[in-house]
Amino acid sequence: MKDTDLLTVSEVATRSGYAASALRFYEREGLVAAQRTSGGQRRYERHVLRRLAFIRAARHVGLSLDEIRDALETLPSGRTPTKADWARISRGWRARLDAEIAALTTLRDGLDSCIGCGCLSLQRCAISNPNDTAARFGSGALYLPKPLREEPKAG
Repeated sequence: MKDTDLLTVSEVATRSGYAASALRFYEREGLVAAQRTSGGQRRYERHVLRRLAFIRAARHVGLSLDEIRDALETLPSGRTPTKADWARISRGWRARLDAEIAALTTLRDGLDSCIGCGCLSLQRCAISNPNDTAARFGSGALYLPKPLREEPKAG
């Protein structure tokens, strides 16, 4: 590989939309790799742009950094991943995305009356909560669809 095939931090940041600090963080987390010049500057192979796009998509789906790392570790190390490689590791997202889409659709369709917050402030709430009866079921926005109530997974 020629040095001209390698990208600087600035070039990767511009092309990927990630801040340089995010690139360094993902490198520390083992999600991307960089080579070092004799002067210690980072240089990235072009295929890191695909990995960064994958990370962005995976985060939007709700995958934790651990889940993303596990998925990326299944990619071949001796070659640039192919479309089939990416399809294989993203196949498991379908059910997760379907659940998220259904939950967001439910939320969208109920926004004109209630978002399930349990605040009791609406005079005519489509999801009534008189006398705060929802409190006996736990805390949080209990009437939101379950995928929208859950905390994002850590790291």
